[in-house]
Amino acid sequence: MPDAAGTAKPVAATAEPGKGCDVVGLRLEDEIARKPELRESANAQTVRDLRTLRDAAIILDAHKRPAECARLVAILRELVADPDRTIEQGGDTDEEKAETIEEAREPKAPAPKR
Repeated sequence: MPDAAGTAKPVAATAEPGKGCDVVGLRLEDEIARKPELRESANAQTVRDLRTLRDAAIILDAHKRPAECARLVAILRELVADPDRTIEQGGDTDEEKAETIEEAREPKAPAPKR
């Protein structure tokens, strides 16, 4: 969806929050820009995770789940408030676990009909 300057913006970034869930008020991108720890390239995965959680909150809000959305926004506020702790906790390097999660994310084709 283009903005006033004609630049394409992701739909999630332009979604309006419902009354019970203030995703826009979180101002995640502003918080990321303000925190030097989150701008370091070594912490790019943490920033991706924060954005994914924000997008999940937008989806919950769109599906009329304001309580769940508000809880996720509260969690995001906690994570952004203490980026050092967030980065430290997010450092799971278990390769087998990562592979299992990656496999679970891949769409599965329906079973062939017999």
